[in-house]
Amino acid sequence: MTSDSSAYPTAPALPAGVTDDSVSMIGRQAILNERREVFGYELFDRTTAVDAHTAASDAALLFNALSYAGTEALVGRKLVFVNCTHESLVGGHLELIHPDKVVLEVPTLGDDATPEEIAALIPVFQSLRQRGFRLAFDQNLLRRAYVHWLPMASFIKLDMLSFPVESAEALVKFAQTHTTAQIVAEKVETQEQFDLMHSLGVRLFQGFWFARPDVVSAKTVRPSQGTILQLLNLVRSQSSTAEIEEVLKKDPTLSFNLLRFINSSGFGLSCEITSFRHAVMILGLKKLFRWAALLMTTSRAGGTAPAVGQTAVVRGRLMELLAAEMLSTEEVDNAFVVGVFSLLDVMLGIPMDKALSSIALPQTVQDALLHKTGVYAPFLELVLACENGDDEVFARTSEALHLSNHQVNWAHLQALAWADNLADDIG
Repeated sequence: MTSDSSAYPTAPALPAGVTDDSVSMIGRQAILNERREVFGYELFDRTTAVDAHTAASDAALLFNALSYAGTEALVGRKLVFVNCTHESLVGGHLELIHPDKVVLEVPTLGDDATPEEIAALIPVFQSLRQRGFRLAFDQNLLRRAYVHWLPMASFIKLDMLSFPVESAEALVKFAQTHTTAQIVAEKVETQEQFDLMHSLGVRLFQGFWFARPDVVSAKTVRPSQGTILQLLNLVRSQSSTAEIEEVLKKDPTLSFNLLRFINSSGFGLSCEITSFRHAVMILGLKKLFRWAALLMTTSRAGGTAPAVGQTAVVRGRLMELLAAEMLSTEEVDNAFVVGVFSLLDVMLGIPMDKALSSIALPQTVQDALLHKTGVYAPFLELVLACENGDDEVFARTSEALHLSNHQVNWAHLQALAWADNLADDIG
């Protein structure tokens, strides 16, 4: 039920230096109420070909929308309507999203479907509804063969281009009489179509007369498959939270994606999660495995340039070691985050303030990264001095933190060794 998909704009050309693997193209079209206020958005995957709609692409679309595009910029707090294949309705990716946020658009079967094939999907629909998902169907739901699907519908989308205008009243009245579903008039292209459907009691609309679809491109940062595989193996063997946290701490792209995903509006949490340990505990092993598996399927060999990732890991570990003697446990964790995300702008290829807008971090961490102020700022300055060989800044900052040259140099060697072991750990 891809509304107006045949006239969908093609994905814009990618910026110079940006590969297909680092950009996710997500199309959206607004669904409006009678006052032309946005009720929700239907999302389309425009990274792949239009005819490549599969269970895998369904999962990738939702995953990319939540993990990469930043749902606040993409859809705000509105409902998300996503087209689904029947196979994807039983996919594990649906366990990762808050059912209140997403409406699953379900196609009817072909004209040659048997009553048994139609009946076989009813338990799937019932299970999804029990979990809190709402289902949307097209006007084929109103055919006699699908009478037992009618109670499953929360929305029925009537395609204005697929039936003669004189049939509109009968279709609307039948839907209003035999279901409790909200009706959406889609592919509305004229004032007359809007007036007709509105006079029949329809209150939701979608189509070119209101808004043409647009495409939102999102820069992505993908971890290496080796790191994701290590995480999957740890989760599968039910390793401790501490062991899992270690993997997250060693790959800034992995931890960035996890924090951005778990704090997206689609996940449905009422508070922001800012530590890796908390994120692991909130997700639990089952959902963490689902998330990592989806990340693996949407990543390819490679990822962020190894040198950038390794430098970020060294910074994080060094800040953690330097802060350990002076700050609380929570502050030491935050010091690591400051170091490991200090190259986030380089990894994403965008300014640091824009990079940080897509992830929940404590204000003290943001202050250090954006303004070089606060409790973590002198530690970051010292770490950068170690990295750049700046003797003057090294002397000033180490003295201000009451750290001896020996302490700092020893910590730096430990951090370098810790980062060097990463390749062996995930090999």
